[in-house]
Amino acid sequence: MSEARKPLLSVELAKALHEGLVIPAHPLALDENRKLDERHQRALTRYYAASGAGGIAIGVHSTQFEIRDKGIDLYEPLLRMAAEEIARAKLDRPFIKVAGLCGPTEQALEEAEIAVELGYDVGLLSMGGLTGWSEKEVLERTAKVAEKIPVIGFYLQPSVGGKIFSFDFWREFAEIPNVVAIKMAPFNRYQTIDVVRAVCYSSRRDEIALYTGNDDNIVNDLLTTYRFMVDGSMVEKRMVGGLLGHWAVWTEKAVELLEEIKRCRNDEVLSGKWLTRNIEVTDSNAAFFDPAHQFAGCIPGIHEVLRRQGLMKGIWCLNPHETLSPGQYEEIDRVYKDYPHLHDDEFVSKHLQDWLKD
Repeated sequence: MSEARKPLLSVELAKALHEGLVIPAHPLALDENRKLDERHQRALTRYYAASGAGGIAIGVHSTQFEIRDKGIDLYEPLLRMAAEEIARAKLDRPFIKVAGLCGPTEQALEEAEIAVELGYDVGLLSMGGLTGWSEKEVLERTAKVAEKIPVIGFYLQPSVGGKIFSFDFWREFAEIPNVVAIKMAPFNRYQTIDVVRAVCYSSRRDEIALYTGNDDNIVNDLLTTYRFMVDGSMVEKRMVGGLLGHWAVWTEKAVELLEEIKRCRNDEVLSGKWLTRNIEVTDSNAAFFDPAHQFAGCIPGIHEVLRRQGLMKGIWCLNPHETLSPGQYEEIDRVYKDYPHLHDDEFVSKHLQDWLKD
């Protein structure tokens, strides 16, 4: 496909992406037989649309990578169902549909083709499972995928399958045409700074939106202005929004949080309440994501919150060994009790029956 014909992000969606959006990482709803629960799967998409989110990301880690396994084959059906529900919602705001893309180059290209055919706007290109690849090979893979669909880069923490990349890698990554954003989720300050600084050094810095995936530092990431000297001039960049598994739950409150941050983050003086809020959100995330057990319960933790709200029937995962860690249920109890201002149970309860209708 020639560069002139490659799918590009619309002006409206590009503007929204750069202004900052809440983009939940969409989970997978299963029944007690670990089969797709289509009713609750569609209800989840309706929840995200109604919550005020600016998009969804599906086919990503929170959707479970096993959806691609032979015999399960849920990648295309899940993307199709989510796209159908977004179309039915008839939203009066920009809403970006993000498809997770992973695997070696051929697999990522095949998934990009499916996503484009289903009307997805961008692909979140996972670096997971590429530990043996050179940085040059990863860059070549990215460039090929970006010929098929606009790409959001993804810096994934090594503890869940990612690898460490150099500053020079990210600088070259940012130069790839049709890379429209980068999600930073290394859960590491040094590596996060590497990405932001690399983008600031890039000739495409104004074309790339930065999104936090650092679930351990969401509020601070969204409040921080990064400032670097580049060729004798000061360049500033900030993370404008988030593409987060954490925002798959309590989403309506996440939308409120981002809008509140947008209103105040240009203030010369920020209230100290934001440091406290950052800890509250991070503490909640610890209950959901289970860092105490190397994130073993991160997907079931998300499911447990959605189960309590009625948006899922149970916490089942495709992998039967994937379940809550010891003490995780009690930790979720605790953060519910300690931070009632962060959950959106009332909003969900008000609309749940409508979302569950056929």
